[in-house]
Amino acid sequence: MDPVIVVGAGPVGLALSLSLARLGVPSVVLDDTTGPEPVRPARTAVLREDTAGYVARLGCAATLASAGTRWTAWRTVRRRRLIERVEFGPGGLWTSGADDAPASPVHLPQHALTCALRAALEGEELARIVGGGRLTELEQDADGVSAHTRGPGGTWWRGSYLVGCDGPRSTVRKLLEIRFPGRTSVERHAVAAIRAELPWPGEALLHRAPGRHGGAEVCARPLPDGVWRLDWLLPPGRDLVTPDALVARIRDSLAGWAAEPAPSADAEDAPQPPRGRGQARPVPPYELLDTGVHTVHQRLARRWRHGRAFLAGDAAHLLGALGTQGLDEGLRDAENLAWKLALAWHHGASETLLDSYQAERRGAVAARLRAADQALPRLRDGGAGRLRRAVPGAARGHATLLTDGHLGRGPLGAPPVHACSPLAPAPAHTAATPVGTLPGAPVADVPVTAADGSVVPLRERLGRGLLLVLVAPGTGVWEPRHWRSAGLMPRLTGAAEGLPLATEVLVAEEYPGAAAHTVLLVRPDGHLVTAMSGVRPAELYACADAVRGGAFGGAAHQPPAGGGDAAGGDGVAGGSPGAECVVDPVGTSVFHSERD
Repeated sequence: MDPVIVVGAGPVGLALSLSLARLGVPSVVLDDTTGPEPVRPARTAVLREDTAGYVARLGCAATLASAGTRWTAWRTVRRRRLIERVEFGPGGLWTSGADDAPASPVHLPQHALTCALRAALEGEELARIVGGGRLTELEQDADGVSAHTRGPGGTWWRGSYLVGCDGPRSTVRKLLEIRFPGRTSVERHAVAAIRAELPWPGEALLHRAPGRHGGAEVCARPLPDGVWRLDWLLPPGRDLVTPDALVARIRDSLAGWAAEPAPSADAEDAPQPPRGRGQARPVPPYELLDTGVHTVHQRLARRWRHGRAFLAGDAAHLLGALGTQGLDEGLRDAENLAWKLALAWHHGASETLLDSYQAERRGAVAARLRAADQALPRLRDGGAGRLRRAVPGAARGHATLLTDGHLGRGPLGAPPVHACSPLAPAPAHTAATPVGTLPGAPVADVPVTAADGSVVPLRERLGRGLLLVLVAPGTGVWEPRHWRSAGLMPRLTGAAEGLPLATEVLVAEEYPGAAAHTVLLVRPDGHLVTAMSGVRPAELYACADAVRGGAFGGAAHQPPAGGGDAAGGDGVAGGSPGAECVVDPVGTSVFHSERD
């Protein structure tokens, strides 16, 4: 069978190709660039707990540890008053007492992430990168996709499927005639990477109303070796950010942070003692490494699947306002799509399975954009100031909302819950028992014991197939040769062998909210399918069959008639845990205003 064609060699395209290779699927990555990604210290990525784990499983754990940093705390300040401080435990683990809160994000330069993914891909026999050619034509039929590239070595490429990971100006999206509606320049930020000693080493900062050249908001996030990325929210408009203006912002921010902070968070709007005219605050020494201007757009492709062609990453969506992370969502696209394409490549696939990518991922991103669109008027445009004057303590609520986006909490940041997925089993097919994770949500990363006796985090076993996790307190003190043949294990192993998808059996001492002898069925991308009490082979089979979208060998994959915006197929979403399912019909914008 022909390989999968991946268009674009950014982090999303490379991660997708790596995932396919690990699942035994060959791929060709078409890269229209002529060299490695330029080193830009001011262009960084913030990876949440789930996406950092995904990147680590692809072979980049060493890069995350060496080139990235986990924050020890996050603080939100208004003027010189501390509004909120969130502490992380050793290794970036959450210690605030919220059971569903994520670990500290991993912050690293994007070029380091791209180089690590490319190096890992070059060691895969089933994947190769072809550079220098630009995609110009794309044709589909019932058996595959043909893509033509122009340039040195330009030729026709034949693939079983094609995925456009080629960025905001995606050629794949244009050739498929898929519209990309949304809004332009929702936010603009001046960005600088500096090396300096700040008063809170290892802690990230969101500073609102810092004063003088700091503007409305500035964010400081640490990197290794004393490097910091600073982002200043710019006022609306297209005024140029001159070098002198940017240096003034840096100096003013550093001087303000070097001053002794106010001790109390109670009088957030209390007036500050005035400085005498002409009294300049000293500026700590710093080294300027890189600068830039980052513009945030909000756009969402109308379709993410057209026959055998798919969109992922920035080709499918643009977001980034209020701390949301577009690369995070792109990596989730890759992880969601990879195992579905692998099933299709090895066994054939139903339309339900292939359509579920758009339903789950487009729906999740639509919910994220909708949350940002609803929050922006409250936090910008003067709305926050009016509410703060009218409602005591409102500033703390707004600070928490902003923190959610940066730390991966709530509607702006939490990993998606695919509660209404087309792959969810019908209620009649399973007698589900409640646990601390909702069906469709990412599983908790508890320690599990594998068949060889090794104890590893649960998420380290993702990506290889289904997981069956038996909650069995006390098994940790037994040798594997004992518990593999005791209690429920023989029956559970037999049930796993009868499932229609490759399945690994694991044992956990405990799982949040789960009673002893609870069995969890987990998808390859880490989302919980169901939890049930005891071993129920017939119900497990029905749930596994639902995960693969029903019987393989469904209808032939024909491109929909009428071009890229054919009706139907748009997704349903679960945003944050416990969120309602929201239908986003074709033609309905998730924004207050929409422009093509």
